[in-house]
Amino acid sequence: MLTTLNASYTDTRAADLAWALGREPLPALATLDLELTGAKLQLRLLGASHQVLLEEGRGICSETVACIPGSRTPLPLGVAKRVDDWEYEFAARVEILSPGSFAGRAQELLALVSDHPHGLAGVFPGSPHAFTALLAQYHDGQVHWRTWHAYPQDGQLVATRTRVGVRMPATVSAN
Repeated sequence: MLTTLNASYTDTRAADLAWALGREPLPALATLDLELTGAKLQLRLLGASHQVLLEEGRGICSETVACIPGSRTPLPLGVAKRVDDWEYEFAARVEILSPGSFAGRAQELLALVSDHPHGLAGVFPGSPHAFTALLAQYHDGQVHWRTWHAYPQDGQLVATRTRVGVRMPATVSAN
């Protein structure tokens, strides 16, 4: 799903993004509710930021990547944690692209996400390449999502990848 966000483009630097687990739902400009093999997932656009809410019988997981006032947790390159009965893995990277490459990559990502039944993308008024996009899937008993946060004025594209799966019990090997 592709939407034009009714908001000014205010999160203007990739370096200002912060990551948080467990935050309450923040006001969203657009949402997409999904049910993926028994897991309820809500993709949320928060301006040039995102929040994903996952609810399943095992509990609730909330991931937020946003410019969070007062946050002291910058965007990490990677995180692996236990959340209730889940294993949570997060990875982020910043791509720096030339203006021509940025425009092509933006068009490619917006086409991929807007045409996907589990995708949500929001474009900001005034710049077709200023966007936030999320794409979710369920694979091998795990929920996965990818996000992209575009900063065309700096040629920066922040890409994140998350996997949440059931914690596997420790196996005992017989010797």
